[in-house]
Amino acid sequence: MVGKGEAPAPREPEEEEDTGGVVKLISAEGFEFVVDKKAAMVSNTLRNMLTSPGGFSETRQGEVRFPEISTHILEKICHGKETAEFPIEPEITLDLMMAANYLDT
Repeated sequence: MVGKGEAPAPREPEEEEDTGGVVKLISAEGFEFVVDKKAAMVSNTLRNMLTSPGGFSETRQGEVRFPEISTHILEKICHGKETAEFPIEPEITLDLMMAANYLDT
């Protein structure tokens, strides 16, 4: 309780995620995909990489390298939408599922 003439105690600043701007996602072969940061933050893995305290290069530079994800798979992920119609070639299904699982951890 604040008495007469006393200033209220300072409030803790609420942590807000910076979802403005863009993020660069780099495939195993070095191809770069620039996506909205808000879209990238849907991924738990990317959100953790881009917002972790401690000065990680991903946080500072706004880019994430994926040495295990090929260009074709990362491209498919970047173009993905939440829709019933998302054509996936059968030969990439396993790779796409593994990449999606990694990005959701």
